[in-house]
Amino acid sequence: MWIFLTDAFLSILDKDGDATTLLVRARRAGDIERVFPGAEVIEGAGTDYRYRARIDREEVAQRMAEQVRGIRYANFKATVKDSRRGEAYLDVWDVMRQAQE
Repeated sequence: MWIFLTDAFLSILDKDGDATTLLVRARRAGDIERVFPGAEVIEGAGTDYRYRARIDREEVAQRMAEQVRGIRYANFKATVKDSRRGEAYLDVWDVMRQAQE
């Protein structure tokens, strides 16, 4: 699952069949920690995502629910303060717009 937040982009998946944790990955430093303070983040594990952490499934679910409950905007793109992140998100938005049926 890809999660686009105003200040973090995460890839969350069930890798290696661990029933109690999920693998949370990020491309930019600090993204995982912003959503999961205290996470033990590993940098550079030889894959395409530079940052990763194993996090308890229930904590992941709780933090994602908190993110949804905290939505206070009418336009997501307008709330992204980091220009580099905003440009990347806009590129994804445009690709998905083009894929719209």
